[in-house]
Amino acid sequence: AMLGLFIVAFMVVIALFAPLLAPYSPNAINPGLPFKGIGFKGHIFGTDDLGRDILSRIIYGARVSLIVAVGATLVGAAAGVLTGLLAGYFGGWLDAVLMRIMDGMFSFPFILLAMILITVLGNGVMNVIFAIGIASVPGFARVTRGQVLIVKEEEYCSACRVVGVSDGRLLFLHILPNCVSQIIVYATLRVANAIISEASLSFLGLGIALPTASWGSILRVGRDCLTTAPHVAVVAGVFILITVIGFNLLGDGIRDVMDPKMKQ
Repeated sequence: AMLGLFIVAFMVVIALFAPLLAPYSPNAINPGLPFKGIGFKGHIFGTDDLGRDILSRIIYGARVSLIVAVGATLVGAAAGVLTGLLAGYFGGWLDAVLMRIMDGMFSFPFILLAMILITVLGNGVMNVIFAIGIASVPGFARVTRGQVLIVKEEEYCSACRVVGVSDGRLLFLHILPNCVSQIIVYATLRVANAIISEASLSFLGLGIALPTASWGSILRVGRDCLTTAPHVAVVAGVFILITVIGFNLLGDGIRDVMDPKMKQ
């Protein structure tokens, strides 16, 4: 967990202070220095096909990739948690209708659903956030609904009903706080998946449009030069790998802390 926290904190610091840490502008073209290798003078990670400094693009790409990942997770959590709360608490026809909609969304592979949404919405950071966020809604809804079904049968919920607590107050002030630990754990793991989703969409040309730097767009450039300049794709891939591992380790650690039974 501490290793995961360190990795995540490191990436967040890089993203926040990108203008101070990047040695060059991420979009500065140098036609005389295409495909320079790792360690080339003045370019630690080399350059890409247009002579742009890969280190600078990685640093600025961290900002874009993390904004998209966190933003998409928040969008998915907001809609999914509300859906799960209503379905789990009220049950009946409302539960049936909402969960069948979620099942319909689940029937599409995650990346395919995101591709369909981004095709409709168009390229751009905000559209990628909404596409990945909407595709994340069914997972949050299922997790929240499962927790609500358990929590709403607890004795304190029955006591609240006896004393006349309204449904809204019971749902948002008593049930939701007791479900939030599982939601936080799931959200942490979803951030890692959102990073991969953004990279996948950008790699396919459906996410962040060039020349904006993101880890997926750097991979897309590196795809065409794997045999001549493999470092372009390798560097971006390594950063994606490390960040995803960091969020997964952090999520596992949070789960252990919030659910002591997992330690046993």
